[in-house]
Amino acid sequence: MTTSDDVPADVPAEHFERLTENLSKVERLSKRLLDVMSHKTPHNAALDGPNQELFARAATAYWTEALQNPAKILEHQLSFWSQSVMHFVEAQQALAKGQLRAPADPGPSDARFKNPLWDTHPYFNFIKQQYLINAHAIEQAVQDVEELDPVEKKRLAYFSRQIVDMMAPTNFLATNPDALEKAVETDGQSLVDGLENLVADLEANNGELVVRLADEQAFELGRNIATTPGDVIYRNRMLEIIQFRPTTETVHATPLILFPPWINKFYILDLKEQNSLIKWITDQGYTLFVASWVNPDASYSDVGMEDYIEDGFLAAIREVKAITGEKQVNVVGYCIAGTTLAMTLSLLKKRGDKSIKSATFFTALTDFGDQGEFTPFLQDDFIDGIEAEVAKRGILPSYIMARTFSFLRSNDLVYSPAIRSYMMGQTPPAFDLLYWNGDGTNLPAKMAMQYLRGLCQKNEFTGAGFELFGEQLHVSDVDVPVCAIACETDHIAAWKDSYRGFCQMKSRSKTFIMTQSGHIAGIVNPPSKNKYGHYTNSDLKLDADAWLEGAEFHAGSWWPHWQDWLSKRSGKKVPARNPGDASHPVLESAPGSYVRIKAAAAS
Repeated sequence: MTTSDDVPADVPAEHFERLTENLSKVERLSKRLLDVMSHKTPHNAALDGPNQELFARAATAYWTEALQNPAKILEHQLSFWSQSVMHFVEAQQALAKGQLRAPADPGPSDARFKNPLWDTHPYFNFIKQQYLINAHAIEQAVQDVEELDPVEKKRLAYFSRQIVDMMAPTNFLATNPDALEKAVETDGQSLVDGLENLVADLEANNGELVVRLADEQAFELGRNIATTPGDVIYRNRMLEIIQFRPTTETVHATPLILFPPWINKFYILDLKEQNSLIKWITDQGYTLFVASWVNPDASYSDVGMEDYIEDGFLAAIREVKAITGEKQVNVVGYCIAGTTLAMTLSLLKKRGDKSIKSATFFTALTDFGDQGEFTPFLQDDFIDGIEAEVAKRGILPSYIMARTFSFLRSNDLVYSPAIRSYMMGQTPPAFDLLYWNGDGTNLPAKMAMQYLRGLCQKNEFTGAGFELFGEQLHVSDVDVPVCAIACETDHIAAWKDSYRGFCQMKSRSKTFIMTQSGHIAGIVNPPSKNKYGHYTNSDLKLDADAWLEGAEFHAGSWWPHWQDWLSKRSGKKVPARNPGDASHPVLESAPGSYVRIKAAAAS
């Protein structure tokens, strides 16, 4: 039992009592933590990391190199030993002189080490510098491995980097000055709040750790997010079609259908009025229809790419033509919906169907020959694990995909949010983009494996052909006027890969635009912000590097540039159309019902 006699003289009694009380709360929360972890449902271990054979092959290759070229290996090892020993000796010498301070050279800077104590306090500076020395040594060891397949070496580099990032001193309470200062400042309340956040996240996902990135209570669909006025005018088992209400007296005759990816939800394009592409398009005088995909559960296990085309793309095209009375429509496909749009165009070409007047692709891949940053996850050990998981569940759960995407940027999307939430005890921010990012969707088992095996691994759409509906669909079948928007720093659909596939289309009219920034910010780039510029070059016979070298840079958003392109293919102006018609009554207001379906918790 603690008494007043136990309280250090320089600590006020009330603060010490509060600290003791908070530590007792930690004990109670720890029991909840143990309880939720004891009930965690295990998942396939193949989803957590590579087959151990990768590290065995890497070790064999490393020691083979050591035998064949011992001088290089010894040089790097001696460099590591020398740096480590000198680092320790310098610290000891400073202490021997009674100098409780960091060395004059605090070491290299790193975004994770912003707190001044990392450079000024001898304890934290020693830990930081030794961590960076260790990290460099591991990176160098991976580079030294030469007798390894390039794909395997790329995977080794990725997974070793994950281990290095995970072991950063900022990820541990005892070596994180920000967390320690916060704990002292709040008498331990930050630790209680952090543990509460951790336990709540685990309980919400049946023991699976999914870091909450945004305050989920801060947003409500239709109230302060996804608010552009519109109505659901069609629904089937795959999608709802939302027709957005006109904001101009006249509109272009040719309607526009926008197909967002079904890996996420459509309102990334309608977060708020100031950056809503959906609102901006309607304000330019277009009759806009947007697909809102269903969030599938296990009953959709047998749904494949053919269902997304038949009951998604083709159904939407059919219904929009019926509502507007137009024989042709313009279409947009974003990310995986852009890939599927290209396959739909190939199918329509083979059927002689001319319903599509023009097509636009937002950050879409059609050539998967270079797997890019996804290489670590697209080899057989990981895909075999996914195949076993979807066979058991009927779906690929949202959290597995979200975790994969997050670990491509682990310091920004995993460790930093975890530190803020679990160590600092902070409530996740009320940030609409992060709220959307956490509002994920599942994928049907069949569709997930078709995509991963047939497209990502075998690259059939640009190879022998992707077989659907008894046809061999190929990117070269696409011959309607097309425009592609790719993003310069996109780590999901690299712009050079988008360009390579786009150039294989046989359309006579092709326009390629590369915008600055990444997969989301490059697309959600309103003109009012005047933030990111874009590049254009009409010579699509060049390879990607030459195209960019000869491209013209334009300041500001690509939206007006694309709108100029689209307007030329959208017909004359006609009176604005209100949502639906006699055969398509309004079912409910936007954003509809499907977008509100939450992915089930991890189980």
